[in-house]
Amino acid sequence: MNRKNLRRWFKGLPTHIILIVICTIWLIPTLGLLVTSFRPFQNINESGWWQVLAPPKGAAEYKTYCAECHGANGKKLVNGDLTDPNLIQNYNRSFALIAMLQKNINNQPHMGTVPIPNQNDAASIATYLRRLSGIDAPPRFTLNNYIDAMVGYRGSGTYRDACAAGTEPVDLSCTLSDMGNPRGMGRAFINSLIVSIPATVLPILFAAFAAYAFSWMDFKGRQWMFALLVGLQVVPLQMTLIPISRLYAQLGLNGTFLGIWLFHTGFGLPYAIYLMRNFLGSLPREIFESAYLDGASAWTAFYRLAIPLSVPAIASLAIFQFLWIWNDLLVALVFLGGQHPVLTYQIGNMVTSLGSGWQLLTAAAFISMALPMIVFFGLQRFFVSGLLAGSVKG
Repeated sequence: MNRKNLRRWFKGLPTHIILIVICTIWLIPTLGLLVTSFRPFQNINESGWWQVLAPPKGAAEYKTYCAECHGANGKKLVNGDLTDPNLIQNYNRSFALIAMLQKNINNQPHMGTVPIPNQNDAASIATYLRRLSGIDAPPRFTLNNYIDAMVGYRGSGTYRDACAAGTEPVDLSCTLSDMGNPRGMGRAFINSLIVSIPATVLPILFAAFAAYAFSWMDFKGRQWMFALLVGLQVVPLQMTLIPISRLYAQLGLNGTFLGIWLFHTGFGLPYAIYLMRNFLGSLPREIFESAYLDGASAWTAFYRLAIPLSVPAIASLAIFQFLWIWNDLLVALVFLGGQHPVLTYQIGNMVTSLGSGWQLLTAAAFISMALPMIVFFGLQRFFVSGLLAGSVKG
């Protein structure tokens, strides 16, 4: 590496460090959420997600106090096999275990020269013994959180355990039909798709027509109308909820998908037209003039030239609109409510009023963010070029 390249590398080093720090700050919580969503409830209570590969709770205390006599696997002593669940179930609590360790065996102290563990260490050892004997041995990773979230299971234990035991949960049948349960994330995911896809496509479609007209068609008041559209971006969404809700009540659109499609389309159009107009306006005029000289109509120039050349702007606009609608709670709560619950609404129902079921929030949250991440990374190559549309001339 010569001196010039070395100087350039050091000059760009602060920028690279800042980008790495930002990416790290964004990725660490996401990784933590993903790892936690696959952990059993017992493990989530015992340790943080960063300890997922660490030895289970009580392993260190067992090694200190018990491993020398009983062995690392607990099978060293025939008459004291710690993998026997019938034996270990008598020592589920720390006080019972300490009482046993204080007894003499063959007129010798049970622990020999090793000091008897305190109550906290004894509780950790008892927990590890239950795991070692198979009484309470949850796996490191499980899909139960996702299954419970998707079907909307609210009982004790897990949905799969309840179905395996033959005790069918309330309102659930232990069949694939449970995926469509109104209380589950499965149905809410479908509802979010039904809301988001049309409410993303419609503004882009209308904005493309309007942007082409503002960019390449001459008509009276064009600049004033465009300025009005730009100004409409500052109108707060919240101030229109009551009048539109009253209008929808008269038209019978409250609680319908059509009503929320129209609302999102109306509020998405000002920014969509602004972005599309900036991009289309930056295209070379010679392209359209040549098309008109060859006999092309305005419609032909629109769908043969303008739309193919506007893919970066359309992709970036699709990302913005889709993410806004997918993560929306206020509009969905006002115009859909519990009739057609979407993901943002249903996540709040995962936890009961008494606080149980909170472990499902990790799986529910990752379900809600998985699709937006796929959309963003799938269209990211168009994102920057779409955002910079019209910002540079020449």
